[in-house]
Amino acid sequence: MVKIGDIALGEFPLLLAPMEDVSDPPFRALCKEQGADVVYTEFISSEGLIRDAAKSLMKLDIYEAERPVGIQIFGANLDSMLQSVDIVAQTKPDIIDINFGCPVKKVVSKGAGAGILKDIPLMVSLTEAMVKRTHLPVTVKTRLGWDHESIQIVEVAERLQDVGAKAISIHGRTRAQMYKGDADWTQIAAVKNNPRMHIPVFGNGDVNSPERAVEMRDEFGLDGAMIGRASIGNPWFFKEVKHFFKHGTHAPPPGLAERAAMARRHLEMSIDWKGEKLGVFETRRHYTNYFKGIPDFKLYRQRLVTEDDPADVFAVLDEIEELFVVGL
Repeated sequence: MVKIGDIALGEFPLLLAPMEDVSDPPFRALCKEQGADVVYTEFISSEGLIRDAAKSLMKLDIYEAERPVGIQIFGANLDSMLQSVDIVAQTKPDIIDINFGCPVKKVVSKGAGAGILKDIPLMVSLTEAMVKRTHLPVTVKTRLGWDHESIQIVEVAERLQDVGAKAISIHGRTRAQMYKGDADWTQIAAVKNNPRMHIPVFGNGDVNSPERAVEMRDEFGLDGAMIGRASIGNPWFFKEVKHFFKHGTHAPPPGLAERAAMARRHLEMSIDWKGEKLGVFETRRHYTNYFKGIPDFKLYRQRLVTEDDPADVFAVLDEIEELFVVGL
């Protein structure tokens, strides 16, 4: 049984990765319904939180149905991070996660996210201070290192564990790689195989099929898989992985009616949560995957990602069901 603190997660939990402008409450709810064991919020700026920035505060919204849920924060200033822990704790998440892995330049340039991989002592001291600040379990998401020459993730993970981190999720690339090349799971396995490690070690990066999740579990011996890009427009991915674990076969893919219904629910919840303009705009990134592999679909996809009026988008979804549901 894998646990984060006292939170039991099953034998090989599947975690929804924190993804900017993706892992919002509507999407988390859909992934949770489809089998995600833990979901994480989009990453939240500690500086934004302490300035009461509206966008940062909105990301604190969590709902009972998505538990266990982790709120992820990033920053490099100790005072700001500690104040943000206090703010986050008031919303009563199950987990506080620290982002030490985001490779985006605007985050890294401030010494936050993956930028902190250049200063491991700061990474460790920030984690220790945050653990001491809250009764909630604190976890860490990071990368292998800043670049290939600076990889020391086995030592880093052990140090984070020793100052109180309750789990670590590791993306199998360096910051220098960004999202290019293949994720190196052998380095993550080296962390797990360190005999001094006793907290869960979750793998992240390139878990893009049920077979890959099995490989991460059985060949690399990790404690769970954190899934990001494979879930965008495909909340069924979690259920498909669990079906493969249980039966060794692929679950039947969702039919077109089910895809259209899921896309409609996603859009409805997004509009309810963030308003019509943002709800329509930010759901667009999901449509390609919602309808991936459907023949002769280009015109409908184009309309889904260009219509601005919610009524028009819903009308397109209605047309899709009516025109394509037979035989698909």
